Amino acid sequence: MQLGVCYYPEHWPRERWAQDTRDMLAAGISTVRIGEFAWSRLEPRPGQLDFTWLDDAVEMLASAGLKIVMGTPTATPPKWLVDAHPEILAVDENGDVRGFGSRRHYCFASPVYRELSERIVRLMAERYAGNPAITAWQTDNEYGCHDTILSYSAAARSRFPEWLEARYGTVDALNDAWGTVFWSMEVTAFDQVEAPVGTVTEPHPAIVLDYRRFCSDMVAEYNRLQVNTLRAAGVNVDIVHNFMGLFTEFDHFDVSKDLDIASWDSYPLGFLEQGAHDDATKAFYRQQGHPDFAGFHHDLYRAMCKGRWWVMEQQPGPVNWALSNAAPLDGMVRLWSHEAFAHGAELVSYFRWRQAPFAQEQMHAGLLRPDGSQAAAWQEVIAVRDEINVMADAAPDLAASTQSPVALMFDYTAIWACQIQPHAEHFDALELHLLWYSALRRLGLDVDIVSSQDDLKGYSLIALPCQVIADDALAKRLEEARDSGSRIIIGARSGSRTVDFRVPEQLSPGALTGLTGVTVDRVDGLRPGAEPALTLANGHRGHALRWRDLLDSERQQAKIISVFDDGEPAVTEHHSVTYLTGWLNEDSMVALFEGECRKVGIAVNPMPSGVRLRRRGPLCFAFNYAPEARRLPESLVPSDGYLVGATRLPPAGVSIWRDA
Repeated sequence: MQLGVCYYPEHWPRERWAQDTRDMLAAGISTVRIGEFAWSRLEPRPGQLDFTWLDDAVEMLASAGLKIVMGTPTATPPKWLVDAHPEILAVDENGDVRGFGSRRHYCFASPVYRELSERIVRLMAERYAGNPAITAWQTDNEYGCHDTILSYSAAARSRFPEWLEARYGTVDALNDAWGTVFWSMEVTAFDQVEAPVGTVTEPHPAIVLDYRRFCSDMVAEYNRLQVNTLRAAGVNVDIVHNFMGLFTEFDHFDVSKDLDIASWDSYPLGFLEQGAHDDATKAFYRQQGHPDFAGFHHDLYRAMCKGRWWVMEQQPGPVNWALSNAAPLDGMVRLWSHEAFAHGAELVSYFRWRQAPFAQEQMHAGLLRPDGSQAAAWQEVIAVRDEINVMADAAPDLAASTQSPVALMFDYTAIWACQIQPHAEHFDALELHLLWYSALRRLGLDVDIVSSQDDLKGYSLIALPCQVIADDALAKRLEEARDSGSRIIIGARSGSRTVDFRVPEQLSPGALTGLTGVTVDRVDGLRPGAEPALTLANGHRGHALRWRDLLDSERQQAKIISVFDDGEPAVTEHHSVTYLTGWLNEDSMVALFEGECRKVGIAVNPMPSGVRLRRRGPLCFAFNYAPEARRLPESLVPSDGYLVGATRLPPAGVSIWRDA
């Protein structure tokens, strides 16, 4: 458990660098990220390289014993490069060029930009690969930020047919897979396929899905280029990328295959404003963030690189990019930091060291104010510094989190499928996954997030909120898990499409039909206000929103467990597999999960409102996101006392103790 910070020495006078270094050490900082936006300083003119300032910064940090994460500067190609090669720029769905003037102004598919990126990355690696102070490298920065994954540039349009040919082999196979006979869309050559943009009405959904896959693959290829370039130049330390929250525009599992560590940038308050929560929830958690936002992403990125993950950017104060930018409640920076460690983080790094007095991020707080004085979060970081030392003494061999009893499946293709054909107003599959995760966490459960390709052995409970695209291989692994004693919960819409975005021959839930014992006759998109009520088996009254699957009673093999008030099945069970026909509200999911856990012997600890529990090795952590004080349940109060905190959790309170 280490602390880090994002530092931009090029923003500050050199005479300040030594003071910054001393202050970092005083705050318990061990790791410093630099360089990721510095291309114009490293190469102010084509071929005119200036590494002297970066050499000096590296030497200053290294001489103090600080470890360095070196960022490749490709997120911000300089003006001279854009002027010389305007073809590198992305093009949006309206045909507008995403031009110079901020950042992330390039297209992942551009061969010219790939060549230029390889060059600057190679030059940096050749200079710094052997420096022992540089203990990790970060590729680029926040792939896809500012809606830059889907590009319709000439480079992307020319690569797409090549990608399709590699995927399908023949044009006949493509036409058959997509069903292009519909609306006379058949093609006789791959290069006749247009990017799915600018059509009179909605484009063909299978083409849209494949274009999403193609753009995701372009990100993976681009990241792999950087990783291979670093390795070829002699880099033999960890390589990491910093992903984002609430971002599903590319498959992070695929990109992470080439990384040693997955990291993400945690901004709980900014993303609360951007999330799908109602106004009352946003008001209640205005200065804290939703209690499951950070935890969900911690567990998501923990799933990427064999459990190795960091927080590369942790919010230390107000941000500048949300609709409304609240100041964190006193204590929340400390809470967010400990929560990351509780979920297994190796490093929590704050963004940024010092608040910028110029340019776009003037309103984005740092650990220091623009004048160099200590900002509000400073003392909270000092507290974290001291408390992780207490934890290290109490649990010196603290490893990353072990396998949890519950797995939640998350699949990027499923998210895209629902975006392409939502069919019901506000059907947001990411929101649904977060709802299921919240329901599990409200029961005091640790949750592992898994991909649709992961091994499912050893989990007592496996939850699939909305696995729209399911194949026979996934069905087989689920069957094997069920036969080994797992209970499986499958949500509505799962298995409703094949990998080619077709309705399965056996109808929905497709490959999961044998598991679930149900067949969907038709679907019912629920507009706001149309929320059919139901009664669960334990007597809980709830309702569905946004969606219902209406089942074919003549093909029914599963036992009906609960029904809606209109008599339609709501919950079915078939050989330890539960199927939900609707998007159930969160309280209903809590009640349902509690019953499912009881069936497989998973102990639950229902949490007070706003409180979350997490275990890491022998340590237990409790976090209070509520703006009022809360008390831990008596069943959790440790007999040997607390390492940090107490039974009463104040607002933003943290308690840590050794598990009995």
